[in-house]
Amino acid sequence: MDAGADRLSVAGSEVLGTSQALVDRFIDALWIEDGLSRLTLAAYRRDLTLLARWMAADNGRALDAARESDLLAYAAARHAESRATTSNRRLTVFKRFFRWAVRERLVSTDPTLRLGSARRPLRVPRSLSEGQVEALLAAPDVDDPLGLRDRAMLELMYASGLRVSELVGLTLGRMGLREGVVSVMGKGSRERMVPFGAEAQAWIERYLTQSRPTILQQRTSDALFVTRLGGPMSRQMAWKMVKKHALDAGILVPLSPHTLRHAFATHLLNHGADLRAVQMLLGHADISTTTIYTHVARERLRQLHAAHHPRGG
Repeated sequence: MDAGADRLSVAGSEVLGTSQALVDRFIDALWIEDGLSRLTLAAYRRDLTLLARWMAADNGRALDAARESDLLAYAAARHAESRATTSNRRLTVFKRFFRWAVRERLVSTDPTLRLGSARRPLRVPRSLSEGQVEALLAAPDVDDPLGLRDRAMLELMYASGLRVSELVGLTLGRMGLREGVVSVMGKGSRERMVPFGAEAQAWIERYLTQSRPTILQQRTSDALFVTRLGGPMSRQMAWKMVKKHALDAGILVPLSPHTLRHAFATHLLNHGADLRAVQMLLGHADISTTTIYTHVARERLRQLHAAHHPRGG
């Protein structure tokens, strides 16, 4: 525990409570969106909690009132006890937190914008094989209305590479079934049109005609994918759905909410897709974010070479 916690006044404790609530929301978002490990999430929480305690004791401000000067002062206070790698990791956490806070409109400006960029370690996303994806897609019981809904969701996720938050946010009006495209409002309120192919199209049409009316039972909803109570699906529900069917399919490798998004990108590159095209489909603002998938694709090529070339071993 940071020593600053011992000096907190009643007001400081209230401020710290405000900061902790923000940290909780951020950690939940990371878990849902990125599927980070428990150890990574714990490290993020620890770094942010130490900053929150220091600010509450030093200037009585919560994280949503942080200024650039606060972060510089905190970095200076911790400099003597931190290695360069630790400082870089801490700054990376702060940058990610405040980018999220700006996106969620919890703060108006990002106090880390002008701070020196920390070098981010390469975190190659896990990707299922094409065979594993086929097993996952086939896992839901499509004779059950909710199972048919799940199959349509999984097919659309794999066919389009949508983020989980984008998938559950889809409305009927954003689906162009005849054209085979969906209009997606992504991060930063950037809209993009994403094709999804004939296979997903067929499953979505079947869901809309056979399953969705049964689930709604005379209720109305603008959401494309609905719960058994007729409301829109949440990100947590979608993530639990993916995990359930992965277990049913015998897929025991660690998964994240973006497992099918990662598979979408990796399999496109494995089959020769252009990196810029994949960037547009994924909705990445910066191609450097997309480039990480080439590491997965290259590893797959190395495996194929080792397995099938006469001198590959």
